[in-house]
Amino acid sequence: RYLARILPRFGDRQVAGITPMEVRSAAIELLPDASPSTRNRTVITPTRAVLYHAHELGWRLPARIRLFPVPRGQAVKPATRRWTERFIEQADADGLLHLSALVLFMQLTGARVSEAINLLGRDVDLGRRTAVLRKTKTEVDSRRYLPDHLVERMRALRVGPDDRVFRYRCRFSVNERIAAVCARAGLPRLSSHRVGRHAFATNALNAGVSVRVAMEAGGWRSSAIFLE
Repeated sequence: RYLARILPRFGDRQVAGITPMEVRSAAIELLPDASPSTRNRTVITPTRAVLYHAHELGWRLPARIRLFPVPRGQAVKPATRRWTERFIEQADADGLLHLSALVLFMQLTGARVSEAINLLGRDVDLGRRTAVLRKTKTEVDSRRYLPDHLVERMRALRVGPDDRVFRYRCRFSVNERIAAVCARAGLPRLSSHRVGRHAFATNALNAGVSVRVAMEAGGWRSSAIFLE
């Protein structure tokens, strides 16, 4: 997705001749008004991946491209219990039962939005109250456990074995739906990460769960990332 904008900038240049300084300059030229984090994510990181792959093929020397420094802002707050209750109430009233179930699933299991939307009916065992996330970010299947009220919501969706449990196919569609419900409910707009995985971690720690147990339950490998 990001390379489509980057490739015309370098044209038919040989990768051996592309310097780190030129990559940083390209990020500024392509995104003159963007934040440092956006330049890092959409230009520096994908270009660096291509040049590193070229190095592995023996086409160039290693390229160490520095990221743009990102200023530390205020801590991003996750969805609170009151926010979640109001959101679910509005989504249910709008007939968006799959969205309600999806938000609760992410918040109560720590699933990433990409993992949740790829969940199929055959990966869920409502009798045993479990769901298996396939092809997670850590490249291993991960079993999550479902509270009773989430089980009842998922049962009401009546999903077939080969159906996507929550219907959505793209995380951008999920975030657009969440934003629309927030607007109708008069709630601050939150991303799927803040209403799901971020809220899961915060709620677990607030409930007195140890960092190790919370990390295992949510599928984190790095304690630094988890605590951050």
